[in-house]
Amino acid sequence: MPEVTIMIGGRGFEVSCQEGEESFLHMAAKMLDDEAQVLSDQIGRMPEARMLLMAGLMLADKTAAVEDRIQQVEAQLAEREAEIAELRAAPTPEPERVEVAIVPPQVEEALAALAEKAEALAEQIEAETAGSPSADASETAVESA
Repeated sequence: MPEVTIMIGGRGFEVSCQEGEESFLHMAAKMLDDEAQVLSDQIGRMPEARMLLMAGLMLADKTAAVEDRIQQVEAQLAEREAEIAELRAAPTPEPERVEVAIVPPQVEEALAALAEKAEALAEQIEAETAGSPSADASETAVESA
């Protein structure tokens, strides 16, 4: 087991750890040293045991706050996952139905017959007006315009 010297509150401590965990130990010691430094700045020099106890309690308080936040985030995540599962399980909505009116063949035939009658009447009126003198004058006026 490797022996690592860590500094906390300006004091050195020899600590053993598992092979490969040295960097984690140094990181944890740095966190504890940061808290001990805050205590030292606020209170001044104090017995080693008391300093370590207070620094540990301060870290435990921060850890508890982080754990509470993690639980809140996990609860929110569970809610979102439930919503997603519910949406995925919901049946696909029916496509919107659009109805287009279909003109029956009888209506088409009736309209065609009316159009033929209208054209026949127009031709008849043109033929009658073509022979009258006032029609010739109005046509000449239209052509000159």
